[in-house]
Amino acid sequence: MQDQQAVVEWRDGGVPVSVRFDDPYFSLQDGLAETRHVFLAGNDLPGRFRDGFHIAELGFGTGLNLLTAWQAWAGTGRAGVLHFTSFEAFPMGAEDMARALAAFPALAAWRDRLLAAWHGPGRYDLGEVRLEVIGGDARQSLPGWTGRADAWFLDGFAPARNPELWEPELMCRIARHTAEGGTVASYSAAGHVRRALQEAGFDVTRAPGFGRKRHMTRGVLA
Repeated sequence: MQDQQAVVEWRDGGVPVSVRFDDPYFSLQDGLAETRHVFLAGNDLPGRFRDGFHIAELGFGTGLNLLTAWQAWAGTGRAGVLHFTSFEAFPMGAEDMARALAAFPALAAWRDRLLAAWHGPGRYDLGEVRLEVIGGDARQSLPGWTGRADAWFLDGFAPARNPELWEPELMCRIARHTAEGGTVASYSAAGHVRRALQEAGFDVTRAPGFGRKRHMTRGVLA
């Protein structure tokens, strides 16, 4: 079955918002700074990078998290390959993606390489990065995935708007697909999200959030 493409509208001077979930794809303040704070620092990156390091993500969206991680990887000067797997039910079209990512000129070199290749879910050899975007509902696709991530970016739309990506069973699946000592980070500090991660086996802490968000969630597989 073909993936349903994201329907995007533009608000507040060009912020992409999902029509389906009525939620922006990234912070209205500074999406790049948010990604660095929540997903990189929240997973102790780039300090943990090594050849073959594997990031997995719920919600590919605009590709901003990938590009931010890719830039960080390049900045280390490290040889080898970074693996990045993302689960996305409603992939964004190339035109919308390009418009969204135009807001981040610091990522232009990596953005242009991604957009030149982008055709939706699939596997991409981007040189030092190996990207796989898995289409469809993560609740159905994650159980069949054979990989194990060193770090997870939990970046689905807000739990109140997209509860399916925050269900306890999915958090358990994430734990099963996490390497020993692997980590997880999310902008959400909702109590039920933290409890679900704890019950799945993560040692969970609440950390300072980005911008207007007072808190975020970090976890280490116990």
